[in-house]
Amino acid sequence: MAAARVLLLSGRPESVSFAQSVCGLLGAGPGLGPWPTYCGLKRGELVLSDRPFPGASARLPLQQPRAPGAELPTNRGVDLAVAVVLQSSDQTVLLTRRTQTLNVSPNLWVPPGGHVEPDEELLDGGLRELWEESGLQLPQGQFSGVPLGLWESAYPPRLSWGLPKYHHIILYLLVISQESQQQLQARIQPNPREVSALMWLGPDVAAAVAATEDGTETPRHLPQDLPPSVLAVELEENGGARPLVLPTSTLLRTTPATADSKERVSTGTKFALRLWLQHLGRFSLFLHTLCFQVELG
Repeated sequence: MAAARVLLLSGRPESVSFAQSVCGLLGAGPGLGPWPTYCGLKRGELVLSDRPFPGASARLPLQQPRAPGAELPTNRGVDLAVAVVLQSSDQTVLLTRRTQTLNVSPNLWVPPGGHVEPDEELLDGGLRELWEESGLQLPQGQFSGVPLGLWESAYPPRLSWGLPKYHHIILYLLVISQESQQQLQARIQPNPREVSALMWLGPDVAAAVAATEDGTETPRHLPQDLPPSVLAVELEENGGARPLVLPTSTLLRTTPATADSKERVSTGTKFALRLWLQHLGRFSLFLHTLCFQVELG
């Protein structure tokens, strides 16, 4: 699949090298981020700048898990991907588990998404990926879309796993459907080559997942009413599907130091869930409640 490029505006748009940190080029400091970035959302490409420019249509948070620290190829560019955070009318979002046979990020829970085609509108690319992975086609006029944020992604995610083979900027798009979770679920037909399971995540569990940081197996304190498991749907080898009771602790796992394909939610997805909850006005409430419970404890 032909890859679109991520461009950096410094006088004129220039392609960013695979070996360069996009966050670093935009002046990101040593803190945790995210850093505000001006974006031009064009067909098949993403133009970024640390200051306003003609044609910029959004100012989005940009974050990366860590700065690169190794010799990388300089003859490749940064690819562009889009991921759809699909919200139902009853405020749940769809996550899919990538199959174990995929070369990149196997067995991770992520929103549907993938590469943007050349000359493809970014929303159209996201909706195409949503359809290719889940079989969902959203009726025209029954959904709205808004950019949530940008994630600078490298795979493998840690240098201890080996040198990065892929370098992407992922644009997370919030797509708000007028249909309920039940209505959407009834039409889902997952692609078994890419998806091995799916689930709908509500704000309460999503907030706990989003609060899990790398470096700890679980947050220090979890809400007292956090359910021990969530219900998902797992694909069977014969093409059918079965209910899957997934321990909530699985969703709270962080990136391990050594390479494995243990099931977990990707770090970028946690960032996207945090942005979604902020959009709902729920994440700050979650943190306030969490602090209150800690004080009581």
